[in-house]
Amino acid sequence: HLQFLPTRPFRLLYSATSCFQGAGHRTSMNGEQLPTRPWQRRCLVELFQPGHVVKICAPMVRYSKLAFRSLVRRYDCDLCFTPMIIASAFLKSGKARDSEFTTNFGDRPLVVQFAANCSQDLADAALIASPFVDGVDLNCGCPQRWAMAEGYGACLINKPELVQDMVRLVKNQVECPQFSVSIKIRLHKDLTRTVDLCRKVEAAGISWITVHGRETEERHQQIHYDAIKIIKENLTIPVVANGDVRSSKDVDLVHQLTGIDGVMAARGLLANPAMFSGYEETPWQCVQDWIDIALEHGTTFTCFHHHLMYMLERITSRQEKKIFNVLSSTSAVLDYLGENYGL
Repeated sequence: HLQFLPTRPFRLLYSATSCFQGAGHRTSMNGEQLPTRPWQRRCLVELFQPGHVVKICAPMVRYSKLAFRSLVRRYDCDLCFTPMIIASAFLKSGKARDSEFTTNFGDRPLVVQFAANCSQDLADAALIASPFVDGVDLNCGCPQRWAMAEGYGACLINKPELVQDMVRLVKNQVECPQFSVSIKIRLHKDLTRTVDLCRKVEAAGISWITVHGRETEERHQQIHYDAIKIIKENLTIPVVANGDVRSSKDVDLVHQLTGIDGVMAARGLLANPAMFSGYEETPWQCVQDWIDIALEHGTTFTCFHHHLMYMLERITSRQEKKIFNVLSSTSAVLDYLGENYGL
């Protein structure tokens, strides 16, 4: 079943006795049946065209949710990812689905990212989400200890056969040629192992690969652009570069250095959601857009406030930040922005 309002967010509801692909109708929050509206799936591989660098909003826990995705889409973001979702929790918990996966008709093109350590969990989660996204991505890059201890994230780059099996099973279970399957990885110390992994998943039919240009143990070291370039040269599928993309100039620089087909930004977009439109700093119109979108979507105060703290970091003084960052309610934030910046 599906909770759905045409112009507002909807969430996925799933039980063992009902599967989305078999649903013949959609149901609104008040229980009314709504006519089925075709969901226009986009073949994401077609986004990657010669001479064009695809600009992507990265999966960000707590941050790359529907409201923020709606904002960056206004500023030339070509493709958005959901936050990383644990596939097993998504399958078992309605609460997890309700809190982690929310979308609407304007939220396209969209990729859902899952963390999984089991091929069947990933395939089942992809099948549930598939009517409402354009593709699924497997997280093979998260370096956090808890994730790797559970067999998620960056530890998967050391299990190429498992990743290969995961890709194949998703493609077999989600029977739609346009549905993309991708992975996001980090680098091995021995780059030949990374190239080998990429070639294996390419042979399994993966749509594209995103490469975070650091090794698993690295956090703030320089991005290894030479490694990304070598990976790109050894594959025929699109390659996306991730890591330290903080301005439109960085987009051009990474493309020149590596020849990649797309760039994925995280912290750069948090600080400046209008970055892909060429703005060097967050324009005040973008701040206003966030306020409007967040209020419309019923965004929690913590999320609403944190995004504004990121956006205002570069364009306000230390004293202004000292005051703004301790505000504790939506009304206080709105009053402060209205009184000080005319928003």
